[in-house]
Amino acid sequence: MSALVFGRAISKSLFTFHLFTQNDILTTIIPTTLFALVAAPLCSPYRCLHVVWWIWLHLLHFNVANQVIDPAEDGRNKASRPIPAGYISLRDAVYLRWSLVPICLASSAYYSIQVLGASLAMTLLTLWYNEFKAHGHWFSKNLVTGLGYACFQVGATLIAGRDMSRLEPDALLAVLLSIAMFATTLQAQDFKDQEGDRSIGRRTLPIAYPSPARVSMFVGLPMWSICLTQVWGMDAFCSIAFVFYSGLVGLRFMVCKTTQADRLSCKLYSLWFSVAHLLPGYWRYFHEAHMHIS
Repeated sequence: MSALVFGRAISKSLFTFHLFTQNDILTTIIPTTLFALVAAPLCSPYRCLHVVWWIWLHLLHFNVANQVIDPAEDGRNKASRPIPAGYISLRDAVYLRWSLVPICLASSAYYSIQVLGASLAMTLLTLWYNEFKAHGHWFSKNLVTGLGYACFQVGATLIAGRDMSRLEPDALLAVLLSIAMFATTLQAQDFKDQEGDRSIGRRTLPIAYPSPARVSMFVGLPMWSICLTQVWGMDAFCSIAFVFYSGLVGLRFMVCKTTQADRLSCKLYSLWFSVAHLLPGYWRYFHEAHMHIS
């Protein structure tokens, strides 16, 4: 009987951990994993499990830290989250939040000092974003989130590569481009949350500047797509398809403005973002290979 109770407790804990991270599978876990695998490039298939584990563990840390800040707001607008849904108490979530700090750092130190540095930077950014309320204004929110996303990419790419102590030049360029791209298009994820953000006084870009925020998607996505196709040497057909899709997604943000429409637009943006993260692999496996053959 005790084994059954223990098994149920473990099952509930794992399900709770999944609930903390499930909404970020499309926006963080998949794009960052794809990025690391193609930018490193992947040293061996076995490393893929390490990459996913490291990303998920640090995402869990960030999300728990974020969700213990204002559980009342989650109860009003995101009732399916673990704390308002009753899967974990606020006190236990706070314990979990701080216990994940040494767990993340220790697991990162196992790989290299450089991966530990990415983990430490992410820990400090998490503190800045949540406890020091960088999420309250669109500029600091975009800045800290962009830097945090870069930490995800650096740590994951180091783990995937042959040498966990350094990034190859192509990977470093990809990370820098991704920081700029994510920081300037992050508002794609904020349109669908305007009601909840407005209720707690959070000034995201869609709330502070509604029309310019939508124009920034309409203009920004195609411009970034054109830039990326040039940097990574895509052929004409792939370039046209990529830019055309980004234009459609940007146009959708402009003309479809309901909450439900913004949710779908965000998913379409996530697909664009994931494809953008594959482009370093396009360069590596097509352009570089062609240069070596020549």
